[in-house]
Amino acid sequence: MRRLTELGVPRFIFTDIGRDGTLRGPNFAAIGRLLRAFRTPVIASGGVTTVEHVRRLVKLGVEGAIVGRALYDGGLELADALRAVT
Repeated sequence: MRRLTELGVPRFIFTDIGRDGTLRGPNFAAIGRLLRAFRTPVIASGGVTTVEHVRRLVKLGVEGAIVGRALYDGGLELADALRAVT
């Protein structure tokens, strides 16, 4: 990431492939480490399942989140997630 930042990459998408599609929750620890180590915006992906996950990601300082299976399965309503970030 350091090298890519030097090359001008404006943001990163962090996907924990071990959690992607599992509905187990994001890897908050790893996302937090990335945000502390780099000032480049991060979009979190992988395991986002609940409104509380969205709120925790906001508190961590992510720029955005990718939500997939939780929306498809109906476990998370888009309107609820959007309210959580405003």
